[in-house]
Amino acid sequence: MEKFTVHQGRVAPMDRVNVDTDAIIPKQFLKSIKRTGFGQNLFDEWRYLDHGEPGMDCSARPVNPEFVLNQPRYAGASILIARENFGCGSSREHAPWALQQYGFRAIIAPTFADIFFNNSFKNGLLLIRLSEKQVDDLFRLVDANPGFTLTIDLESCQIINTGFDIRIPFEIDPFRQYCLLNGLDDIGLTLRKSDKIAAFEKKHIADQPWLANTI
Repeated sequence: MEKFTVHQGRVAPMDRVNVDTDAIIPKQFLKSIKRTGFGQNLFDEWRYLDHGEPGMDCSARPVNPEFVLNQPRYAGASILIARENFGCGSSREHAPWALQQYGFRAIIAPTFADIFFNNSFKNGLLLIRLSEKQVDDLFRLVDANPGFTLTIDLESCQIINTGFDIRIPFEIDPFRQYCLLNGLDDIGLTLRKSDKIAAFEKKHIADQPWLANTI
């Protein structure tokens, strides 16, 4: 998992409440057994004017010019600001995968759905909760300033833009902060104990040698 320490990026606004996981990555794209290739289908039903299916060449599809991520001023955005209850709906890890593979490293919103919140951190996507007023202020700044960027310093837990005198502290669970700073998912955390696991297995077989033939 990629480490998250300090990230500076362009900000895109998703000015909708209750954005659910089926909007983030529609159900037909869950057929894939791979963990890659979902970025081109992020918000598929909103980004394109036709119906998308797995394997389609998205470069030839008609795009919706009104959709925020299709607007040139938000091209290359890597920080998304959103409204209440972002990521609600069914549980699917494909949602944070699609957001990451599109290019987003962090999402800022007043509230997130619990399962989406947990899935995102397990996959290295930083979610930041701010008050509704703080999020409203960011929406206004993004709207008024094309190319608006923010810097997120995870170690100091601050959102920064010195040009606009922005320095917003945020809270994060210390364990989640540690995992993101060190690029550790659940497998990575387990592998840090590989020496102890190997030693246990060796001792277990030595104490109960008849198990050797069953492994």
